Amino acid sequence: MPHDGQGQRPDMSPILPDLAALTDAALPVAGSVLEQARAALGGRVTENGRLSPDLLEREQDAAHGLAWLATYVEALRQLRAWAGRLQQGGAFGEAEQLILQIGFGEYLSQIAGGIPMWQAEFFRLRDLGIAAPELGSGAAGILMAGGNTPAARHRLLELVRARAGHATPGDCGLDAELDMIREQFRRYATDRIVPDAHDWHLSDALIPMEIIGELAEMGVFGLTIPEEYGGLGLSKASMCVVSEELSRGYIGVGSLGTRSEIAAELILCGGTDEQKATWLPRLASGETLPTAVFTEPNTGSDLGSLRTRAVRDAQGGWQVTGSKTWITHAARAQLMTLLARTDPASDDYRGLSMFLAEKRPGTAAEPFPDPGLTGGEIGVLGYRGMKEYELGFDGFRVAADNLLGGVEGRGFKQLMETFESARIQTAARAIGVAQSALDVSLQYAIDRRQFGKPLIAFPRVAGKLAMMVVELMIARQLTYHSAWEKDSGHRCDLEAGMAKLLAARVAWACADNGLQIHGGNGFALEYPISRLLCDARILNIFEGAGEIQAQVIARRLLA
Repeated sequence: MPHDGQGQRPDMSPILPDLAALTDAALPVAGSVLEQARAALGGRVTENGRLSPDLLEREQDAAHGLAWLATYVEALRQLRAWAGRLQQGGAFGEAEQLILQIGFGEYLSQIAGGIPMWQAEFFRLRDLGIAAPELGSGAAGILMAGGNTPAARHRLLELVRARAGHATPGDCGLDAELDMIREQFRRYATDRIVPDAHDWHLSDALIPMEIIGELAEMGVFGLTIPEEYGGLGLSKASMCVVSEELSRGYIGVGSLGTRSEIAAELILCGGTDEQKATWLPRLASGETLPTAVFTEPNTGSDLGSLRTRAVRDAQGGWQVTGSKTWITHAARAQLMTLLARTDPASDDYRGLSMFLAEKRPGTAAEPFPDPGLTGGEIGVLGYRGMKEYELGFDGFRVAADNLLGGVEGRGFKQLMETFESARIQTAARAIGVAQSALDVSLQYAIDRRQFGKPLIAFPRVAGKLAMMVVELMIARQLTYHSAWEKDSGHRCDLEAGMAKLLAARVAWACADNGLQIHGGNGFALEYPISRLLCDARILNIFEGAGEIQAQVIARRLLA
């Protein structure tokens, strides 16, 4: 019988028989491999029954590999859970089955053969002395052999084209309320952001205040702030949906709410009743735009080594002196969540305190008008629209009442309480950027003709696009899971870290593959894919660089 050129007869479906049962049976196998790896590495990095930081650092490659392995296993669990929800709702169609099948086939194959932690950095089970023959047999072996085939990718892309190139709300397995929120912000991003986003990027322009005002009216800045403080009181899952759709339009717009999310979380978790009553309504309404002022030039991710200091003045307030860097939206902000050292005798995180430092918004002529505060812009490749700054503090004054919680020495702990939400939101932003890369690349592959046919007709182009679709859904479901865990009141630093780790890599892969599909045109500034590549690159750095994120995950797994 003739073949269709994709390794599949036209009358045969590329979907494996009993797919649900296969994936159910493969999950315990993947979980068993993870436990073998955890036990093997645990024996190398423990001393006298306790995790040794020195040994963990010596085994960093294997430790980070364990983090990636655990991320893959959890991602497969959440992909299967997504499929189960769709099955129950009668929405598990052919495209969803193919996403499940290809995702399991590819990720199980990578677990068996080597997980890419980054370019030219792979984790292989043999690095820990693990053979795992069970991966090559049974359900896992069937999925590895027949899950991610050219025919499956080809058929998935046909179905995606029929859906106008993007995952619909039904695909994502969300409830009706989240579907409605998604649709509202998708329409807004399409109408108000996408037409101007590339011009804002090319001109390195600040996002217009008109847009910020519209977002405030839509409740973006008070999305998860309780209603008693003027917010909408919605879930972290809703934050994911909003962040994803706005970032799909332009990451700068999708990131505007991040600063409010961080500031609100700091105040909700660590602020006094008076501080909550004063600041949360202003943040929720958009009246006050905050900025996070944590990082210093010589510390990067090592926040415990911060040297910016705050000392008491004669009036009972604080005088801040020091330098900060990579401060987003600093000139326009009216409130700085500022981390500084209040115990001069300390040299670690225990001497740090958090301040709610008020400032005046600047202008183009005078970006930092307050006494004791100076700043200079940092030119960046992407992630534009809010601008990045270096800040200098020289006796900058903070009122006595603006020490968060009213007690010194709690700053680092207060900041740690925000990391779950911040990383969940960052994962959602990454998904938005990745989806945008898929959208523009799919359309380009349909429109662009080479050798007498559209680019999408070439198997390797189609394969790239299909894998974007699959990995996007995997990262999306892992992100939603972390948000639902947060909404349920569960500790979710592990899940949030995994979501951020994977989503950042997926965003970069989608943007990079998208540029490759564009060919030489992708290297031209006029094409949006060039912006998306620059925007995607930062996602594996901020809110915890990928290496730091993997270290944190590994430490939690081994503790």
